[in-house]
Order: sequence, then C-alpha cells, then structure tokens
Amino acid sequence: MKEEILQLVDLEGNPVGQAPRSVCHKDKSLIQMVVHIEIFNDKGEIYLQKRSETKDLYPGLWDTAVGGHVGAGEKPEEAVLREAEEELGIKPDKLDFLFKYMNENETETEVAVVYKSLYNGPFHIDNDEVIDGRFYTISEIQSLIGKNCFTKSFELEFSILKEKGII
Repeated sequence: MKEEILQLVDLEGNPVGQAPRSVCHKDKSLIQMVVHIEIFNDKGEIYLQKRSETKDLYPGLWDTAVGGHVGAGEKPEEAVLREAEEELGIKPDKLDFLFKYMNENETETEVAVVYKSLYNGPFHIDNDEVIDGRFYTISEIQSLIGKNCFTKSFELEFSILKEKGII
C-alpha cells in the first residue's frame, strides 16, 4: 500500500509543502491539515465514531463523526467529502464551514478545518477505521468529558463548539 502524502500548511492553514504521513507523525514542526465533520441529527444530537483499535493514536476512543488528513494538493472541501465517503459511506447534501483551529498532540501538529452537516442516517461504517458509531446527546457528551472516552482533539473541538454557541 502506497504511503499517504499529506498537505503541509502554515499556522493560518495556507499550503506550504507536502510530506509522507510517517514523517509528519514524527515531527511536530510539520503542520498538517485535517478535516472534520460534526454531524447533527434533527434532535440536535451529535454523531460520533469509535476509532478502530488498530489506530496509532487514540485507538478505541470516540471521536468526531468524520476526520481525516488533507492529501497533498487536495482542497479541504474535497478531502472532507472523500473522508465522509470512506469512513461512513455518506455523501452529505450540505456542509457548512464552522471554524479552523490548531491542535497539537503527542506526535503531530494539525490545523483542523471543521464543518457541520445535518444528517439522520443511515451510515455504512468502514470497519478498518471505525468500529462503531452513534448519536450522543449534548448532556451525555458533557458527562463523559475527561473520562478517557473521547479523543483529546474531540474534547477540544467540543469546547470550541460550546464557546462559539454552536451547541
């Protein structure tokens, strides 16, 4: 399998180069761009995916509905649709841009571009990347924050959603 080549960006998310995924995940100075979709249903619940146990970062934890790297030369708008199809087998009718934020974890630095979609299902999850998925109420999520149920990036993103009055 060919190694994924990722888009490198500056602090504002402007493209500045490219590098293999394995290199990016060992050098926090290489800022990658990722895309996320916060999927809400008609009840205002948020769909989350449970990451596969084979993931190198945060295996088995709950995370944003869709999340993935922007490939070299790819636009975020293209990457987010590709990731939605790959991970959940969906083609969202409408995506609304919400915000960008910087995220740094143990192995990498990312600029995350976050979108919102209204979608009630069905989902067709890719079991190589995702082992489960379901809708959570806002209060369920709040009660589980800090209890090692969610990825650190989701918890940060959730706090931004609250801060901006989106939830």
